[in-house]
Amino acid sequence: MTPRRDPLKVLVIIPALSPVYGGPSFSSIGLAEALGRRGLQVDVVTTNAAGPRNFPVKLHQWLIESTYRLRYFRRWGCFEVKFSPALMAWLFQHVPDYDIVHGMSVFNFPAYIYCEACRWHDVPHIIHPQGMFEPWAMSNKGWKKKVYFRWLKKPQLERANVIHCLTQHEAESVAALGVTTSKVIVPNGINFESMINGDANAFLLRYPELASKTRLLFLHRVDPKKGLDILAKSFERLRIRFPNTHLIITGPDPIGYWSTASRFFGSAGCAAAVTYTGMLTGQDKADALAAADIFVAPAYSEGFSMSVLEAMAAGLPSVITTGCNFPEAAQAKVALEVPIDATAFAQALASLIENLPAAREMGQRARTFIFQNYTWDHAARKTHEVYTAILNHQPVPYQFDMSVTETRELERRAV
Repeated sequence: MTPRRDPLKVLVIIPALSPVYGGPSFSSIGLAEALGRRGLQVDVVTTNAAGPRNFPVKLHQWLIESTYRLRYFRRWGCFEVKFSPALMAWLFQHVPDYDIVHGMSVFNFPAYIYCEACRWHDVPHIIHPQGMFEPWAMSNKGWKKKVYFRWLKKPQLERANVIHCLTQHEAESVAALGVTTSKVIVPNGINFESMINGDANAFLLRYPELASKTRLLFLHRVDPKKGLDILAKSFERLRIRFPNTHLIITGPDPIGYWSTASRFFGSAGCAAAVTYTGMLTGQDKADALAAADIFVAPAYSEGFSMSVLEAMAAGLPSVITTGCNFPEAAQAKVALEVPIDATAFAQALASLIENLPAAREMGQRARTFIFQNYTWDHAARKTHEVYTAILNHQPVPYQFDMSVTETRELERRAV
């Protein structure tokens, strides 16, 4: 293994950075930027995958960003496994140039290859599943994932130095799969500087049908795990009491799921009160956040939702499910957390609409809470401490701990 350098040289690997993949793309860059601000030398490598298309970017050369370098490699074909022979060759050649490797995601070609390159060269590495071992996620395409996990991924997890989990629940889910590697809990964050001031009037000029409405905002990928079926049933119930409500659905649709999801609202008889904007970024997204009255996150499963963090940082009162894995927000009384249930979700929304001034006060408390506890600088400091502990062969901080009895109970529940 190459001797340690000062400052630390870190390689971050993410299978793709296109916005169509939602939060993981943004969180990987947020962490890389913040690590760079701490003085670490950070390189990010990825593929040019963008759903069924390829991202129009410069390939196979370093792009100099604010605090890190970025390099795209060509994806072969349009397969979501993101097969990239060029990335594979580069990793096996250059992994030993780094002190530590921090790899994102698990069920794809880049996530498999970097683990093998690190094993081949004996380079310390961290696996960051980004919520893909949550029970709902594991059950989606379940038999394929179980086979892959049993024969390919679990051995890699056991060889990693650390597994980076975003929440307590994610660490429990990984433990329930029988993985014994140390797990650290370091949540995602946001940058205050990246929060663009939104213009609600500009958004309403583009969507005049939303004027004089109580506006609910769903700002997530259009995907089965995001709970649009639950939201349709909740919205149907809600509009019986509050017919002036309107739902804004904003987000990429990488798998063409909106054609299915839109039928949920048609069947519920409320399609006319739903506006789907497609994916919004930058100022357009900020305008949508500014125009919304309440944020909704009805997810079945999340790693740690960037959309929830952004909405709360924008000062929106929020209703989230337990699938969002953010009980800290409910405990701090800065969001309403409910079970994954349409009736419970509708009731929580109704309680906010009945007293919008109080809801807005909760939103302002949420903004303060996020900036005090969930920034990328917080996450980078903790991650840097983890790197240092690994390289100095010291006990790893922020470690998840579970007794043998608890582990056996989780394994029994997983089966």
